[in-house]
Amino acid sequence: MKRIVAAAAAFGCVMGVTSAQAGETLDRVMKNKLLVEVTDQAYQPFSFMNDKGEMDGFDIDVSKEFAKRLGVDYKVETPSWAIITAGNWKGRWDICICSMTPTAERGQVLDFVNEYYAAPAVIVVNADNEDIKSAADLSGKKLGAEAGSTFEKYIEKELVVETPDGQSQKIEFPFENVTATPYDSEDTAFQDLALGTGKRLDAVVSGYMTAKERIDNSDGKFKIVDGTLFHEPIWVAADKGDPEWNAKIKEIFKEMEADGTLAKISEKWIGKDISSKQ
Repeated sequence: MKRIVAAAAAFGCVMGVTSAQAGETLDRVMKNKLLVEVTDQAYQPFSFMNDKGEMDGFDIDVSKEFAKRLGVDYKVETPSWAIITAGNWKGRWDICICSMTPTAERGQVLDFVNEYYAAPAVIVVNADNEDIKSAADLSGKKLGAEAGSTFEKYIEKELVVETPDGQSQKIEFPFENVTATPYDSEDTAFQDLALGTGKRLDAVVSGYMTAKERIDNSDGKFKIVDGTLFHEPIWVAADKGDPEWNAKIKEIFKEMEADGTLAKISEKWIGKDISSKQ
């Protein structure tokens, strides 16, 4: 979703943040026989509440499989995205398989362990909108995005995508004087966009796959503006400073990629394999 890291040094220095102790997370998970996953509550098709009142989606299936391979039970919690990305979890949550993009700010409080898929970011407008055809047309517009997301950072022209493995991409901001409107949930942003162009929003910046899911179920209310704004590398995140836990995460994800499990889950929810090489 949503979601930047400066240099590797940004990950090695944490100031004013309580870090997990080496081995603490893995010890807790194995002792309690429980993995606590933290994720977004409304980010279809990656994480959302289904008709049975249960959390479902790509990220949920991946995290359930992760727990299964650890040999422990599974629990999911859904605080606000801003709380998740603030880090300093203090043992409340063990892992975030939650469609998060590394950022320099987040890298101060969270460890980004491994990329598990990548996704394009796009502009979504109301179906009646004929003014916005590209990012260059966003000047002077009111744009919605989930609070704390890379989409909000893009609107604010503050987005820098540089992953822990040193890969970076150039981000273009061909617009001026836009108004960023942050929402606790993308659900609310799209509800406001559905009211019509300019009523509360002119556009929403979102991930292509979640946007497509909403468009397909909107009875023609929305459309995607052509062109990818940037590509989001999506990484597994954990609380800062537990190398043993990070090593276990990498080990299990390598197993899931090698035996085709990640590809299978991706095909189920996305219709194609968007998983990353481990």
